[in-house]
Amino acid sequence: MAWVQAGVGGYEVALDDDGKVICRNAAGRLLKTVPAKLADDPAVAGLHRLTEWLSAHRRRCLEDVERWMVRSLPVPAAVITAVWADEAWQDVLRDLVVTGEDGAVAGFLRGADAERGLGLVDLDGDTVRLTAAAVRIPHPVLLEDLDELREFAVELGVSQQVQQLYREVWHRPAGQDATATDVDTYAGGRYKALRELLGRCARLGYRVRGGYAVVPVVEAGVTVEARLWVGDYYEYDECETGSLSWTGPDGKVLAVGEVGPVAWSEGMRMAAGLYAGRTTEEEESA
Repeated sequence: MAWVQAGVGGYEVALDDDGKVICRNAAGRLLKTVPAKLADDPAVAGLHRLTEWLSAHRRRCLEDVERWMVRSLPVPAAVITAVWADEAWQDVLRDLVVTGEDGAVAGFLRGADAERGLGLVDLDGDTVRLTAAAVRIPHPVLLEDLDELREFAVELGVSQQVQQLYREVWHRPAGQDATATDVDTYAGGRYKALRELLGRCARLGYRVRGGYAVVPVVEAGVTVEARLWVGDYYEYDECETGSLSWTGPDGKVLAVGEVGPVAWSEGMRMAAGLYAGRTTEEEESA
C-alpha cells in the first residue's frame, strides 16, 4: 500500500502485508513503532479503521464460503469470477476442491476468468478449464477419495483457508441403530460451570438456543439442525454435555437413519469439540 503523510515533520504511514500500521520518518527510515504523537492523527486512525474493515471482510468471506460447503449449495461460476480480483475472496477460494453439479471432482481451484472459465489443477496434476455454469464446494464427508485428495494436496503444497480437506469427518457406523433418536457418544463431558461450556460453544462458533448448542445444515435442500444439550441459564454449578440429536424443518426429532451424511458429520464434529473441552481428572487433581 502507498505511504500516506501523517502529522508534521515528514512522517508517513502505511499498512504492511500483515495489516499492521507502520511508520517511517522524513529520512525514509522505518520506525519500530508509530510515534505516540501520531496516535490520533486522521491518517493513522483511518488506517486502523481500514485494518478493522479488512479483517471483518476476510471473516465474512471465510464464513460465506464455509456456509456454501456445509450447506452443499451450488455456486454460480460467475460469482467466483466476479469476486476473484478481491484478495480476501481469492485467498479463501484458492485451492478448494470443486466439483461439477454432478458431484464429480474437477480439481483444485486456482483461477477464475470471465471468458475462459475457472482454472483448476485436476487429479492428474494438469491445468484445466471448467466452463460449467455452476460448481459445488463439497463437504469432505461427500468426497469418496478424501485420503487420496489429502495426499495429493500435500504434493501440490495446498494450503486451504476454509477447512475442507482437513476438516474432521464422521461417518455413521454401519451397526448404528437407524431407529434411535439420539447418540450419546460424546455425552457426559463434565464442566465445572455452565459458563465454561457456553464459553467453549462461543469459541467454536456454535449458537446456543433453549439450552442446546445447535448447528444448522442444509442437505438436499432440506434444513436439518444438530442439537446437543449443554444446560439452561439457571444452572451455575457443574454441568455436562448431553446426547446429540437432529431435528427437521418442522422441529421434530429425526431418527438417526433419516440424518444425511453432512448433518451427521457436522453434528458429531460439534459434539466432539464440546466434549474435548471437558474437565479432566488431571485438572481436578491440580
